[in-house]
Amino acid sequence: MKLALVDYGRGNLRSVGKALESLGAGVRLVADGGQFAGCDALVLPGVGAFGDAMQNLRERGLVEPLRAWVRAGQPFLGICLGYQLLFERSEESPGADGLGLVGGGVVKFPPSVGKIPHMGWNNVTVSEPGRDLFADIGAGWFYHVHSYYPAPADPTLAACWTDYNGTRFASGIVSGRLAAFQFHPEKSQAGGLRLLANFLRLAA
Repeated sequence: MKLALVDYGRGNLRSVGKALESLGAGVRLVADGGQFAGCDALVLPGVGAFGDAMQNLRERGLVEPLRAWVRAGQPFLGICLGYQLLFERSEESPGADGLGLVGGGVVKFPPSVGKIPHMGWNNVTVSEPGRDLFADIGAGWFYHVHSYYPAPADPTLAACWTDYNGTRFASGIVSGRLAAFQFHPEKSQAGGLRLLANFLRLAA
């Protein structure tokens, strides 16, 4: 499988690429939409601020190619910020439009959760849409690092849920051949690698 790892200046590219290559995937960095051709799946990683990331995507001419890829039903994986960017907006960057591929917005954890960011290992509970992606994993522990979380307008898209000190959020979604996760599979040891392997299998 040939994967395009989208380079827009906001991604943890090395760790994601190495994890996918360890599973036998061919990975190449792409920095413009013209390089999507010939790839079997796109992977959009990311760390940093929502507004800055969207500006980088616009400056590199990646917004419309990404939208076209997802709307055509081609395999797509979003990780961390790459999950949040799929939504319409984020409280982190008021006035900045997201990709708008998933209805809803990204919101900040309430003060009641205590320590922000939510950092470290936390349990993930799988819901029905995520059954195939989490095959041979089930509920498990995955590594999270974030201060904001997506709130899908349609909660039935949730592939899995995470509870952080009383705030339950959709830590992953599935919509057709699109999958995206708030946690970092590439940093989540055996369970994370199994999840990535399942994505590759389903995308083939």
